Amino acid sequence: MKNNSGKNIASTVRELVTPIAEEMGFFIWDVEFVKEGADKYLRITLDNEEGININDCEAFHRAIDPVLDEADPISESYILEVSSPGIERELKYPEHIDACEGWDVEVKLYAPMNGTKQYRGVLVGYDEDGNIAVEIGEETVAFKPDQVAKISTYFDFSNQ
Repeated sequence: MKNNSGKNIASTVRELVTPIAEEMGFFIWDVEFVKEGADKYLRITLDNEEGININDCEAFHRAIDPVLDEADPISESYILEVSSPGIERELKYPEHIDACEGWDVEVKLYAPMNGTKQYRGVLVGYDEDGNIAVEIGEETVAFKPDQVAKISTYFDFSNQ
């Protein structure tokens, strides 16, 4: 059964490839099906505790190719990309927030809060009200999930 909605394709592909990822010692960080210019991309992002390298991406790509070919969840041509989330990664799901507690993050808001739309600090996790808690200096700031346009891990390359 083919479905051309990007979100539905992504969730279908996630279901198909998650068992393979787990068998190989990886977990699926994200799956996206997007159009960029004239091309469509199926992007699968992997991770594990030790991190992902190019050989891991290549091995996973080879492992999922026959599964995707057989299931045929996408009716149009596309480019398959397998990658790691990298050191600076977008946190889209609750499990991303949980996995990155203690990491430096950048929070971008839809609307200004206290005069600014961008904050940097250390991710504490979720507070008791389900808000995303970030330690900024000596203060812990809570952001309601519907306030947050984007939250990503942040790495200060200037300190290296």
